[in-house]
Amino acid sequence: MQHDTTLLFIEVGALLFGLGMLGRLARRVGISPVSLYLLAGLAFGQGGIHPLAASEGFIEIGAEIGVVLLLVMLGLEYSADELIGNLRAAAPAGLIDAVLNAAPGAVFGLVMGWGPVAVIALAGVTWVTSSGVVAKVLGDLGRVGNRETPVILSILVIEDLAMAFYLPVLSALLLGLGVVKGAISLGIAVAAVLLVLVIAIRYGRAISKMISPDDPEVLLLGVLGLSLLIAGVAQQLQVSAAVGAFLVGIALSGKVAHSATQILAPLRDLFAVVFFVFFGLKANPADMPAVLLPALILAVVSMATKVVTGMLAARRAGIARPGQWRTGLALMPRGEFSIVIAALATAAHPNLAPLATAYVLITVVTAPLLSRIPDTRWFKRRMAAHRTRPSLPTPEPTPTPEPSGGRPKPTA
Repeated sequence: MQHDTTLLFIEVGALLFGLGMLGRLARRVGISPVSLYLLAGLAFGQGGIHPLAASEGFIEIGAEIGVVLLLVMLGLEYSADELIGNLRAAAPAGLIDAVLNAAPGAVFGLVMGWGPVAVIALAGVTWVTSSGVVAKVLGDLGRVGNRETPVILSILVIEDLAMAFYLPVLSALLLGLGVVKGAISLGIAVAAVLLVLVIAIRYGRAISKMISPDDPEVLLLGVLGLSLLIAGVAQQLQVSAAVGAFLVGIALSGKVAHSATQILAPLRDLFAVVFFVFFGLKANPADMPAVLLPALILAVVSMATKVVTGMLAARRAGIARPGQWRTGLALMPRGEFSIVIAALATAAHPNLAPLATAYVLITVVTAPLLSRIPDTRWFKRRMAAHRTRPSLPTPEPTPTPEPSGGRPKPTA
């Protein structure tokens, strides 16, 4: 027993220290550290350099907690009122986003001859932008206060909420339930989501008053405990634990939400890293070369559709051409949800996990670099030249409301 504990400490300690060095390297180079965490998982997983046998169970549990913390922190970014307001303002953009960006994954799966469940899963992988990577890029580039940022955040909110309905559907399909049982399971899942949303909107302040924001220890235990509890109940009801955690974040408001964001951030960072590493551990590096070219093609196509989505949404909000490009380029990276979907659906097709890993790696490495293009002299000269050309009159823009406030948006 003592020998096993010793090996666990050595493996986990060495892994975390190494990940810390990789994160420092990534920030110096100017790329998202998520890509290096995934590579570390590949290096020490099945078929890697040195599989982590002693700590695999510990990392798996940590990865589950990481998903919960990622999603509860995303939920804490938005109040229930802000969520509803943004949904109304950005609903057309969200619909365009769903159609344009789920299509590449669905078409690719159909062309490859995959089954319907794998096709639906891959459509989800290409659909959802990484909120974490986008928040990091906006903070790094000093664009949090830009006029186009509310447009970006509105699209992210719609995607996050859509996952509350998409993930139960995917879970029902993965369980292979019949039409009747599947409909019942889906109905329970959707009813649970709607119930939590109603509670969050009507009674969010009352829930927040149950948790003291002034005592860090009590706040940490209360928010983390509530998040894990609701995530577990949601999973029992065939709703994703991630969605349950997201809705907990939505329900909390005011000073509790602000303080919880600060106190949970280090835990989120730790366990989110473990989650990305665990996903890499489950993917065999020997499977990667076969899917690298398809992943590259899929990444190029779906990154282009995200740029189109962002530009259309920003144009509808009356944002000028440079801001339209900044919006589109900011939405390109995929990450947390793409990996969550692929992890859920690994049984749907053997190539799904390695394809998703390669796909996420490509987008999180290239997207932050491409997001810097609007700040280059070349791009600014092109935009200046475009403004001097005569153009046809454009229709009156539809204003996009600023976030209603009440909680700060993350800058990292």
